[in-house]
Amino acid sequence: MIRRRQAIVVLALVGLLVATYLWLYKIGVIGVLQCGTGSCEAVQTSRYAVVFGVPVALVGVAGYAVLFAVGLVGLQPAFAADRRITLALAALSTAGLGFTLYLTYLELFVLHAVCRWCVASAAVITAIWTLSIHTVRPNR
Repeated sequence: MIRRRQAIVVLALVGLLVATYLWLYKIGVIGVLQCGTGSCEAVQTSRYAVVFGVPVALVGVAGYAVLFAVGLVGLQPAFAADRRITLALAALSTAGLGFTLYLTYLELFVLHAVCRWCVASAAVITAIWTLSIHTVRPNR
């Protein structure tokens, strides 16, 4: 379980970096996204890049920061066997994956554009979700 939590912490940090990069672009700190062949700017400047006035990238920053913090708490000896940490990571990553699936749907079927950074974030949250779900199962 500790190895999975360590992996979740590392992945959450990677996701936090990706989301921060996209958020810095959204608020104008970064002028051009380094996307190679992709439609990052089309996705990031679409009307779907903001939810209730909050940039989606900032939602990602917050989500990954919470996953990172909860994962770090779960690595402390006092919480190593705490099932609440396991369930919190599973619930948070499930919410993140659900939101990511919705955003991916928008990219593919509404915007007809794919942002490579968004795909990277989707891969990260999928990996975190997979690890957290495998951790929920009781040891047999």
